[in-house]
Amino acid sequence: MEAVPMPLHVPLSSPSSFPWVTDVMVHQLGGHLHSSLSQGNESFDVGNVNAVPLVKSRKRPAMLVLPEFSPENVFFSEKRKIENVEVAIQGREYCVFSKKGRREHMEDRYKVVTDISSDSNQAFFAVVDGHGGQAAADYVADNLGKNILNTLENLKEEDQQEVDQAIRNGYLETDRGFLSQGVSSGACAASVLIRNGELHAANVGDCGVVLSRRGLATKLTNDHHLSREDERFRIESTGGFVHSCNGVWRLQGTLAVSRAIGDLHLKEWIISEPEIQKVPLTSDCDFIIMASDGLWDKVSEQEAVDIVSREEANAMESCKKLVDVSFSRGNKDDITVIVINLQTYVAVTDSSSETFT
Repeated sequence: MEAVPMPLHVPLSSPSSFPWVTDVMVHQLGGHLHSSLSQGNESFDVGNVNAVPLVKSRKRPAMLVLPEFSPENVFFSEKRKIENVEVAIQGREYCVFSKKGRREHMEDRYKVVTDISSDSNQAFFAVVDGHGGQAAADYVADNLGKNILNTLENLKEEDQQEVDQAIRNGYLETDRGFLSQGVSSGACAASVLIRNGELHAANVGDCGVVLSRRGLATKLTNDHHLSREDERFRIESTGGFVHSCNGVWRLQGTLAVSRAIGDLHLKEWIISEPEIQKVPLTSDCDFIIMASDGLWDKVSEQEAVDIVSREEANAMESCKKLVDVSFSRGNKDDITVIVINLQTYVAVTDSSSETFT
């Protein structure tokens, strides 16, 4: 009969050095497990078996302490879920519908200025989508239109080609004014200026403007997402960190847009210079749809145009329908929609041109 060698004791670290570790030596014999414990300077082996590597057992982690049940917290949570904020405004040639999503506070805003300088051919519209709080959205809604229109007042009649520059300056001035307050929130914005037979669409961030021309959708703005290679290159070339998280590109792991007003803590990379597109108003221009990204994330440009076209007799119902469709598809964000009938502005433009021919 072959002799079975005695197990060798493998010393462990001193119990005084690691008091939470128990010295254990595991032996195997005929499929049964035996152990050897060391206490002090003595070793106690159990069984004549071959030794296998030493295993250190650890104490069970401390028990988790859960907060006590609070009915007030549950009530507050349920109250947030059922809170419903809606705004509906019917104007002469436009309508606005805004609805709160599942955020704690409504962060969408809008601005409408018609009959600028008592001229029915001039109007200004803006949709604002705040993030990180309401402060930036409030400031942009109150000041963006003012800053643009104040700059336009200084233009001479022969300097109308400078309108786009006035819009650009208005965005930049609004950004400087908000940053001077030292508040860290930010806002995306899209604006439309109708002036002297032309439509000027501008934006920073992901609010969008869509033109319907004979029932066909044309997007007049470009979203400033970090998925755009030009925007990503601009940020990375100045030391910003951009990466994709669950399919969404983000700056410094937080913001998902590359341009906005505000965002003081990211101002080294987030710029407020808008992209602007000018469109002459002609008889084939039907209407404009302006909206925050809560709509465009779930509804395509052409689908939105089709919905408004079907509800031509009731623009407010078309706004509500757009919002309802987005929420029915899982949207949780705030949504603001403005629909502007362009035919009146086109008619004014046509009649003006006929007067001077």
